[in-house]
Amino acid sequence: MSETTILSFLPNISLAQQNQEWVLHCQTATYSKNTLSLANCSQGILKAWQALCGDGGTREQLSSLVQETDGFSKLPEFYYYLEQFERLGLICQTFCADGTPLVKVVPLVPAPIFKIQVKIQVKIQAKIQEVSPQYSYVLSRFAYLHRHNNQIILESPLSKVQLVIADWRGGAILAELNQPYSYSQLCQKISGISANVVQQFLNLLDTAKMLSEVETGGEIAEDQQNALVQWEFHDLLFHSKVRTGRHRQPTERTYRFLGKIPPLPAIKSQVTDSVISLYRPDIEALKKDDLPFTLVLEERKSIRDYGDQVISERQLGEFLYRSLRVRNILKIDTQELSNRPYPNAGACYELEVYTIINSCDHIPSGLYHYNPQEHQLSLVSPKTSQVEALLVEAAQNNHHEQTPQVLIILAARFSRISWYYESIAYANILKNVGTVFQTMYLVATSLDLAPCAIGCGNADLFATAVGTDYYAESSVGEFALCTKPS
Repeated sequence: MSETTILSFLPNISLAQQNQEWVLHCQTATYSKNTLSLANCSQGILKAWQALCGDGGTREQLSSLVQETDGFSKLPEFYYYLEQFERLGLICQTFCADGTPLVKVVPLVPAPIFKIQVKIQVKIQAKIQEVSPQYSYVLSRFAYLHRHNNQIILESPLSKVQLVIADWRGGAILAELNQPYSYSQLCQKISGISANVVQQFLNLLDTAKMLSEVETGGEIAEDQQNALVQWEFHDLLFHSKVRTGRHRQPTERTYRFLGKIPPLPAIKSQVTDSVISLYRPDIEALKKDDLPFTLVLEERKSIRDYGDQVISERQLGEFLYRSLRVRNILKIDTQELSNRPYPNAGACYELEVYTIINSCDHIPSGLYHYNPQEHQLSLVSPKTSQVEALLVEAAQNNHHEQTPQVLIILAARFSRISWYYESIAYANILKNVGTVFQTMYLVATSLDLAPCAIGCGNADLFATAVGTDYYAESSVGEFALCTKPS
């Protein structure tokens, strides 16, 4: 049975008349402009674009709309503009098998649809040359299904398209591809699905880089690539989603919750009334008398062996003040921003600073929140078993397994940054953690203290110890601060 391909615009594209001219409104990151002008558009071609904005149509159906209204002479113009839309990544293709839709291919970047179309056509014409009963295939370990806008979508960080699964047949085939099967084995295993459907679906998966051939010895071809095999699924997915090139999500400030959810203030309210005011150094004097910058930069290193002398309240106060205080608050329209010693994406400053005092002169042990505006520590809890567990984990994640005198935990108020940014909010948080780490390293080096960033931490344990909502505020970085061994 022959296959049918239905063309349609991306869901977020609409056609409208503007200043006596027809334009396409493109709310997509695939194309940099918001509108595309359709100057001098004939009635027949306009009908074709209107069809693409709706349920779409085959190339033959769209051509008939143009030919019936404008005549044969307008077909070259229609095909020219259709090709341009495809090159811009604005055209989806719904592949039908046995008379019903099977999969919709949605481009995420300009031009991939041509490669897909050509390759699939070659495979379908060649029949079993690509998807052969002699070959076995397995779903790529990077492919994943999720629900979006009432659709089931198959994606992969290896691919530059999405596959919208149109009916149960695609889901049934995917469920079997958790282990290697040949084309003929799948045809026998799944009842109610024709060989034509299996072949076309495998062709689509293979072309979209969501399928991997299994060699005769059982080796998966995808796993034979040295660069690829070293990637974890979640790492590669995160990398592909926070860099442009493999998705169409906005990467600038979108203010998507403006008018829906009020933004968080720049400064978190004081958590308790039990506060300790900290020592404030003379910044102007430090500008003149502090160690030279290059000396500090070159001497910076992670120190995992600690001294017997505990850190003092004065040292901790100077460290926090020079690294993490708020210098001033900025209010712009609906935004409340701040300025601090370290840079931050969009000046959102979503990071909150908590300190676990294990041993510090003149400060009782416990878990504290640092108020960067007042330069105070607020007691959150004494050294409970949960707080102790955070210290133990920090020691275990330290190469020398020594318990830090002071453990600084960076937590993110996530919506403080996701209220502004859409697809890169968490990536920005991690970058901000890096800038804080470097700032704390340099200040600690200047103070002749022993700094060390901790590789990982338990966000669930932190949220339980502090009493925060894991999804609203939880830990994203840990840093040990101690005195140096003599």
